[in-house]
Amino acid sequence: MSLIAGSYEKYIWGFKLKPHKAPSLSLTPLFSYPSHQSPITTVAAFGNVAASGGADDTIHLYDLPSASYLGSLHDHSASITSLSFFSPPHLSFPRNLISAAADGSVSIFDADPFVLLKSLRPHRKAVNDLSVHPSGKLALTVSRDGCLAMLNLVRGKRSFCGRIGKEASLVKFDVGGDRFFMVAEDKVGVHEAEDARLVCELENPKQKRVLCATPGENGLLYTGGEDRTITAWDTKSGKIAYSIEDAHSNRLKGIVVLTRSDGTASGEDPYLVASASSNGIIRVWDVRMAVKEKPNPLAEADTKSRLTCLAGSSIKKKSFKPPASSSIPKEEQAAEKEEGS
Repeated sequence: MSLIAGSYEKYIWGFKLKPHKAPSLSLTPLFSYPSHQSPITTVAAFGNVAASGGADDTIHLYDLPSASYLGSLHDHSASITSLSFFSPPHLSFPRNLISAAADGSVSIFDADPFVLLKSLRPHRKAVNDLSVHPSGKLALTVSRDGCLAMLNLVRGKRSFCGRIGKEASLVKFDVGGDRFFMVAEDKVGVHEAEDARLVCELENPKQKRVLCATPGENGLLYTGGEDRTITAWDTKSGKIAYSIEDAHSNRLKGIVVLTRSDGTASGEDPYLVASASSNGIIRVWDVRMAVKEKPNPLAEADTKSRLTCLAGSSIKKKSFKPPASSSIPKEEQAAEKEEGS
């Protein structure tokens, strides 16, 4: 298992989660270097590949097993605001990378090798977040224009766009794709995916802004933000299942539900959730302990930087090719093609 974090200081951080003295774990550094020319705004990971997007309008790509840099994509002309990989259930490596930017555009890339397939502009203003349905056929985006849009990823077109009455900062499909969640300030709306009907609204008890959210198994939704707390919501009942109070001393900027190498949530393994705060601390928790008492983190790393985002992945064996439009010299790309033929 691996964790990738981005920072205001333009650094990308990679860690591998390893067993330590039971029940503890350790976060072993994989890499850390200034990969962007401006602050990193978003990261994504799947299998052995990771991506970061920055305010420098570029997407950078990384191979996790070798801790190497694969290249960069320069198809956007505005800051990257959201990244998401898609892979069918039977594949252990991503098939597509979908990105969103501050000019309202969304781009769809083939992930092996990384080439642009389609660009579209579903919004007039910056896209705040995007979420890909588990089927890979559609995605949802929310924007500063106060709209929710549905994208047909098969045809590369916007199929729906409607005003939601307020600006949403985050949108997430649940694990099964039957529902989705929209975050606006300190509230989270739970909606049916079929017709966008509002099922219930989750409100932060401390009335603090929600800055990060990620779905878990069995209808759980993990949120964090200015309250410095990891909250697990039972979205079926609309109530808090459990929480880790003061998980960090600063606001949370990222939450990740870690999975096994087969891509499923931990079963026999501890139920692991990772969190990152704006003061540079990354922690890994066994959330089962939160039901009984306040748990201590199983692992911790201090990046000593202002973290902005966090992503997690199970490391696979398949290697990735550099993007066709990367900054890697053409001579090296040609040599790789000859070796692969």
